[in-house]
Amino acid sequence: MAVEFHEHKLDNGLTVIAECNDASHTAAVGFFVKTGARDEEQAVMGVSHFLEHMMFKGTARRTGEDVNREFDELGANYNAFTSHENTVYWAQVLPEYLPRAVDLLGDMLRPALRGEDFDMEKNVILEEIGMYEDRPQWRVQDTVIENYFEACALGFRVLGTADSIRDLKVDQMRGYFDQRYGPDNITVAAAGRVDFAALVKDIESIAGGWSASGAQRAYDEPRITAKEVTLKDEKLNRHYLAVMFPAPSSQDDRRYAAKVMTDVLGDSEGSRLYWALVDPGLADEGDLSYYSQDQIGSYVAFASCDPKRAQQIESILLKTLDDYADSIDAQEIERAKNKLATQMVLQDESPCGRMRSLGMQWTYLKERIPLEQELERLMAVSVQDVRELLGQTPFAPRTLLRLGP
Repeated sequence: MAVEFHEHKLDNGLTVIAECNDASHTAAVGFFVKTGARDEEQAVMGVSHFLEHMMFKGTARRTGEDVNREFDELGANYNAFTSHENTVYWAQVLPEYLPRAVDLLGDMLRPALRGEDFDMEKNVILEEIGMYEDRPQWRVQDTVIENYFEACALGFRVLGTADSIRDLKVDQMRGYFDQRYGPDNITVAAAGRVDFAALVKDIESIAGGWSASGAQRAYDEPRITAKEVTLKDEKLNRHYLAVMFPAPSSQDDRRYAAKVMTDVLGDSEGSRLYWALVDPGLADEGDLSYYSQDQIGSYVAFASCDPKRAQQIESILLKTLDDYADSIDAQEIERAKNKLATQMVLQDESPCGRMRSLGMQWTYLKERIPLEQELERLMAVSVQDVRELLGQTPFAPRTLLRLGP
């Protein structure tokens, strides 16, 4: 039986989408909430991620122990994550347990937000922040993003800061929840062996009475300028470098060319940065990543090395990027497309992977792009497309961050 796509919107604005495939042996479902660090006020930085934790602490119907026990009873593969733009709660189960998983996830999205749970979990968040502060790679990532976006909320830290979390009050979290967790700001995506009519009925039973919040995302124009920042930490024995530049957004058709070019230049294995920095032993890491976001995008290059080689590594990394427009290789482009196509298929062969693709497509594009169409667009990328992309969005203006002893 062919895969069938279905869509339904509840009266309160919550959208349910699914790719139903009777040949699948599992079913996956996710609640995609269009909210993250970029939707916060500076005074409550980190509240989105903190709130994600609180979803597992119980509801009016369940204790926190009930939530975890029931997931285990279902044999579920489940989790949640928070980014700058989205908070997602998901589970993959055997098809017969999908209604129970939907009920559990839906109930979680109306949490109790008890003060005693809030106070206890605050300590967990502070420990998590401390753990990441001890990891130079994460410090570099957070700091380069902060400097790249300056005062814009896109530069906020997903975890928040120790100060913002310590100062956060449970009433502020409750207010943020009321603003951002309305059904009109949520998409439920499912994939695998799914009875869509039954899924809609279950979602309607759980969420049909939720009140719309009218949540909107502010698209503030960031002030991106060329800058260099150097930080020193005597406890370190490695040098870290990050460079950030503008790139196509999630809504930009050039994102396919950006993915291909990024793989050629900066994949962790077999890319130009790998051969220039890692293979000869000059650096232990050297890569380029592409982040497509809502109405904006960015590239981030990263390297780490012996401090004695810091200047050499920086020079090679920047030269590799800046010289690429004059040395684009058609064979490299084809190899990158084949590798990315394989990764795309492997991810979407799983109901869980396909559910995530569906949810993100709908969040950013309000449409479903079948895997076959995604592959066609990827494989159609040409040398000329990459050359035009570099002409339109060169690796500038750039924010360069150095961290070392």
